[in-house]
Amino acid sequence: MNLPKDFITKYRQLLGAEADDFLASFETTSLSGYRINPSRHHLPTELTATPQVPYEPWGHFGTVGGRTLTHQSGAVYSQEPSAMFVGATAAPQPGEKVLDLCAAPGGKTTHLASYLQGTGLLVTNEINRKRVKVLAENVERFGVRSAVILNDSPDRLSPVFTDYFDKVLVDAPCSGEGMFRKDPEAMSYWSLDYVQECATRQREIMTEALKMVKPGGQLIYSTCTFAPEEDEQMMAWVLKNFPDFRLVPIKKVGGVVDARPEWADGNPELAKAARLFPHLMSGEGHFVAKLERAAGDGQSVHRQAKLGNPLTADQRKLWQSFAQQVGVSEFPDLVTVKDQLFAVPAGLPDLKKCHVFRPGLHLGTFKKNRFEPAYALALASDPQTVQQVLSITTDQWKAWVHGETFTLEAAPQKGWYLLTCADQPVGFGKVVGNTVKNFFPKGLRFTVYDTDNVMV
Repeated sequence: MNLPKDFITKYRQLLGAEADDFLASFETTSLSGYRINPSRHHLPTELTATPQVPYEPWGHFGTVGGRTLTHQSGAVYSQEPSAMFVGATAAPQPGEKVLDLCAAPGGKTTHLASYLQGTGLLVTNEINRKRVKVLAENVERFGVRSAVILNDSPDRLSPVFTDYFDKVLVDAPCSGEGMFRKDPEAMSYWSLDYVQECATRQREIMTEALKMVKPGGQLIYSTCTFAPEEDEQMMAWVLKNFPDFRLVPIKKVGGVVDARPEWADGNPELAKAARLFPHLMSGEGHFVAKLERAAGDGQSVHRQAKLGNPLTADQRKLWQSFAQQVGVSEFPDLVTVKDQLFAVPAGLPDLKKCHVFRPGLHLGTFKKNRFEPAYALALASDPQTVQQVLSITTDQWKAWVHGETFTLEAAPQKGWYLLTCADQPVGFGKVVGNTVKNFFPKGLRFTVYDTDNVMV
């Protein structure tokens, strides 16, 4: 690999005798990984047979195809092994309020959701309009029930969520040095000046992010770069300028090592942060730090959110008729946005000044005299608790994701059914006669080839 000359010179100076092993690691093969969705039941044994990532209970080394049942149903999420260390470090508790500030494409958001177990509140934000659509698709596919998706800049969010979150995750936009092996194109825009530009932007992001941590709460900061300017020096800057925050130790296993205080101002507290080097562990380059705010009683008062509109009497009747017929979960807080129905998490502050991309779990669409359930609701439903479930074959699933209808030899009564394949939810279908009408989203349809049809 033709690493930039300035990069080689910089890390030879920083790493000394360790530099040869570090630079040689860029010539080795990048490892792939995936996380199992803990909300899914009866997963194939192939998924758990591969080696486990040492610091992540749901993480495994291996490759999952994108056009497979396990991927489409949200049973797994492909994620680089080192990136899993970030969510494992955050590890929010059920019921907590959590913010993923720089969230696209959604790997860390879905990881945080696994820890929350469908409880609490997960606010996931992405400033880029195109990338927030990808984030929403991944949140939807993973069956996340308690997420609100925003499309805003940190300075717009901090006044709304001052002193609010138990956990804030800042997976900061960075110079991407840790991804050179996996994504060589990242080298094309790297330079010493670019590192400084990234550090400036990170300080701006952190200034706003720290305001949103409640007293006693935590902020987890991560990058996929080796640059001290974006890592140890960033944490040294926080400790000097935000005295309410301190670094707390991170458990380091599987080759994860202490951060390097000598790469900043020498403060020994910086060693509490973590470095993931590809020559020391199985994964790409990352930096992770956990900051904790001092306890206190300075929390701001937040007005209750007013998202969307209440249901009309006719809309409530249509929804309740569907919910009772199919046997899906009831949701306490329902709102409509135009003709779309959402279940909104409890406890949100007023978001009228925010760009709300999704106010909660998308339940479906009100059409003339009928309700049409959403794909997101299907993947957030547990087949073990839904009454009307229709199990389909692998061949029928292939037709389904391609957008085709299929027929049944012995059809149940007409109506909506949660379709499952190999015990995994794949969408809602409507049985009319012997035909299952296809409602798989047009923008997500794909063709499964024989070479794709593998679990791992």
